[in-house]
Amino acid sequence: MAGTSQIFLIHYRDESINALLQSLPGKQTPYSMHYTQNEEFFLKLPREFTIPHFRIHHDVSRSTPEPEYLQSLREVVSQLSQIVPDIFHDLTYTFDPEQVFKPRFYAVHNANQKRYLYTLDLDLMFRPRGAEILEKGNNDITPCYKSRNLYLEAVFIPVEATTVTDGGIESYRIFQTLSDTCIGEVGRGYLLRGIWMDDELTKFFSKLFVPDGRRTYPYYPFLCRYKSVCNSVIPPCPKGRQQFLGYLHDAIQYL
Repeated sequence: MAGTSQIFLIHYRDESINALLQSLPGKQTPYSMHYTQNEEFFLKLPREFTIPHFRIHHDVSRSTPEPEYLQSLREVVSQLSQIVPDIFHDLTYTFDPEQVFKPRFYAVHNANQKRYLYTLDLDLMFRPRGAEILEKGNNDITPCYKSRNLYLEAVFIPVEATTVTDGGIESYRIFQTLSDTCIGEVGRGYLLRGIWMDDELTKFFSKLFVPDGRRTYPYYPFLCRYKSVCNSVIPPCPKGRQQFLGYLHDAIQYL
């Protein structure tokens, strides 16, 4: 994500991971959906998967992943593609140097000549609840652990324009429906931080489009992200994507 310009840049795609993803079926596989007390969404899978060690320190200026990182990520994707192949159906992996513990997969969808970017972000960080450590970590590497809980976030984002450079770098400019979501700053010096309205706008848009009397908490179907109205997709399978794409398209047209 390129800050104030509100542009997604796709620099790198791993051929071996994407070759595996292209062969996966779209039929939904059995899993249940849950939220933690901290409102984190996760899938409880029918069997355990293992998350190997990952290096904690990395260079955020790198546009391509290190071989050691790729090897560990390939192990993860290989396991998950056997357990829940439908959530990766028709997706492409891309490396985000700012979110190495949240590998991103994406696809572009069309609805009535409008384009929408679908992103699936896995969260591989260790959580003590629902996980078992196999090998301890340290200051340099994360622990190796196994779990049935797969934390993730699937979102549809409206796209205004798409460009591809000669080097294969894809650029997606987000269609902004809001002029700004920052209302000021608090603190001084190193403690200075912005005050954002994104969470409140998420609640507002979700209440606006959800029928009266329908209770969805802690799930908010319409999100305020990147100065735009986006859509949280649950379940993150091909059928769910198709359904929620229609919801977001109609909401954008209404606004």
